[in-house]
Amino acid sequence: MTRVLAIDLGGTNLRAAIFTGDIAALEMPNREPAPAGLDAFVARINALRAEAGTVDALGIAVPGLVEGPVCRWIPNLPFLDGVDLQALFPDLPIALGNDAQIALLAEAVEGSAKGMSDAILLAIGTGIGSAVLANGRIVAGAQGGACSFGWACADIKDDGEERSGWLERMASGRALDALAGRIGLAGGRQLIAAAHAGELAALTLLEVPARQLGTALAGAVALLDPQAVLVSGGLAEALDVMRPPLLAALRRQLPSHLRGVEIRSGRFGAGAGLAGAALAGRAGEKWRQVR
Repeated sequence: MTRVLAIDLGGTNLRAAIFTGDIAALEMPNREPAPAGLDAFVARINALRAEAGTVDALGIAVPGLVEGPVCRWIPNLPFLDGVDLQALFPDLPIALGNDAQIALLAEAVEGSAKGMSDAILLAIGTGIGSAVLANGRIVAGAQGGACSFGWACADIKDDGEERSGWLERMASGRALDALAGRIGLAGGRQLIAAAHAGELAALTLLEVPARQLGTALAGAVALLDPQAVLVSGGLAEALDVMRPPLLAALRRQLPSHLRGVEIRSGRFGAGAGLAGAALAGRAGEKWRQVR
């Protein structure tokens, strides 16, 4: 029985768990602060290994660009940039992946995309992460950065920005926080709650990012012809109220044979990164090959 130390490392928090083969038994631990530097990161991983007793493999999800076991660009954890994790832990097989791609692995193997050959995942929280399953394989791209959908744009007048894409600025959690302030609410969660309560002002505000998301998403659907688009992250909580305007905008920009694509929530929610890291650690370096 392979014992995998699964790590979901975010810019702010870290989650860890031991996986022995049953995803349903994988407990979602409390979050702890992400390590502040490389030495602290290595020390924490070694401490988790020691607590676990026996560890046969390591699966890690990180919020950035990776290539094999090397972290190429991790914007919120720059101490990892250029670091080869296999060199740090030479005695363990390591499966390292972008957090959205790792999350899609969990959904494709045991979640809302199980049995599918083609799907898109959008992880919409503070920013927008994304991943694509095409013909049973999670797409990496030439440099590991494929499917950075937060950079999609449906506004030819936009000037662009160095660190965040148009869609992130329009439809991520940050955008909803800004919209909430227009009607005196503290943030996006309060805006979503008000929409669920049927408040017209909140529903009206949410319609705009929903339409922008649907318009941009039409290009991805037209390009990839997925069976479903999965939405995870904080915005998944608003999917029931945002789905109608999102689908209307999406379908308006698609030919009839693509308009039936499903928009559904991911099964694993905030636990997708940890579940995917566990499955990646078990699968090894070929974890992107789902089928």
